[in-house]
Amino acid sequence: MERKPGGLMNASKLFEQLRRLYPPDRLLTRPAQLAPYESDGLTAFRARPAGIVLPETQDEVIQTVKLCYQHEIPFMARGSGTSLSGGSVPIQDGLLIGLNRMNRILQYEPKQRIAVVEPGVINLAVSQRATFDNLYYAPDPSSGPVCTLGGNVAFNSGGAHCLKYGMTSNHVLGLKVVLPNGEVCQLGGDSLEMVGPDMTGMFVGSEGLFGVALEITLRLLPKPEVYYTVQAAYDSLAKAGDAVTLVVASGLLPGAMEIMDRLSLDAADAAVGAGYPSDAKAILIVELEGIAEEVEAEKPRLHELIEKSGAYLVEVAKDDEQRLKIWTGRKSAFSAVGRLSPDFIVQDGVVPRTKLGESLVEIDRLSREYDIRVANVFHAGDGNLHPLIMYDGRQSGALERAECLAGEILRHCIRLGGSITGEHGVGLEKRGYMREMFGESDLEFMFELRHAVDPLQLANRGKMLPMAESPVLTTRGAHPLEKQGIISRE
Repeated sequence: MERKPGGLMNASKLFEQLRRLYPPDRLLTRPAQLAPYESDGLTAFRARPAGIVLPETQDEVIQTVKLCYQHEIPFMARGSGTSLSGGSVPIQDGLLIGLNRMNRILQYEPKQRIAVVEPGVINLAVSQRATFDNLYYAPDPSSGPVCTLGGNVAFNSGGAHCLKYGMTSNHVLGLKVVLPNGEVCQLGGDSLEMVGPDMTGMFVGSEGLFGVALEITLRLLPKPEVYYTVQAAYDSLAKAGDAVTLVVASGLLPGAMEIMDRLSLDAADAAVGAGYPSDAKAILIVELEGIAEEVEAEKPRLHELIEKSGAYLVEVAKDDEQRLKIWTGRKSAFSAVGRLSPDFIVQDGVVPRTKLGESLVEIDRLSREYDIRVANVFHAGDGNLHPLIMYDGRQSGALERAECLAGEILRHCIRLGGSITGEHGVGLEKRGYMREMFGESDLEFMFELRHAVDPLQLANRGKMLPMAESPVLTTRGAHPLEKQGIISRE
């Protein structure tokens, strides 16, 4: 018979000990205190934790995780809760560890181009700190001004410029983490050249299933010498998608390539006055960046390709102010769609770049079939679609129909050889599609790896993996990965 971890008696004992560790203003248990944490950026999923702790030190996090392990109470750690997959929704009756107060940049070494930060540091704060040394942190999700780096690590966040510079996993050199049993481990280091298994890469994108990051060592890059930002308008969304294929096939590697359709353009204009062309069915934003001589050599080729793609209007940002205006509109698109609809689902399936045009036509067909408006705004350079599926949650069955449409889009991505997620993660939302994307042996391996790190399945239980939880192991000896020499204790 399977033993269920935790219970009311265990929770009572846990909170009794937590009250000794935290002052009353950092241990939240009243309904009014818990309510703001019930959901994340995907508000369709809600759960209420038994309580919330707000640690300010690494030791408090470590002691909290140890207590959860001792009493077999599931826990999850989160920052600003900007996840769009339900990945940072609390565990019902579990413990939520809020990391926003752990927001210190612990070490900044401009000569080595590294920064060591706590998980509650805001993404944009790192670039702001490094700007005086002409450095920056490359991953730039749209929520960069508010999302935390701990969350970026959990979901392997990307952003508009991931085409050229890669995802969070390409910029995290090392991690200090507390595993679900309370042990503290150092993964990776402060160099790109590491020996042995890439345990840092395993942790990044694990959606909290392997524990909590306490320190994150980031790689910083020199700021590009120049930017050259082009905005091309099209009379069809498919033409904009096909333009991306042309640019990529040419061998050019822009810093970013983004597409917005008419609905998202209208929303962004209303929200921030971006000034996009009023008659365009879609726009393509392409940004070259790097050494001045290199960018100058790429300009003619880019314009030739855009002209060939059928753009009817091409504008170049004449200064930093205009460039900022273009990007402000693009990055405000998700929140701006709230002006068009009371509720929406944001998907982030991935398709091969050569299939972008075909995919946009299919999304339009599905939108008409379901009679649901869909705004398209996405990282075109790496084929990462972001259809925003609009619905009114006050209407009976509206959410269910929107989810059905979202599922059809994900299945389309799978059929084309793509992925169900590019950067938002699986969370709660996409668990049901994991079996459609992966074979059973792949999923079994994922679960076995999770089980090796967290035998009691306490860390962010119920997220990502689609299969039922397997029987809980009671062995509390040496950690399985330590036995194999993969991790080491602090």
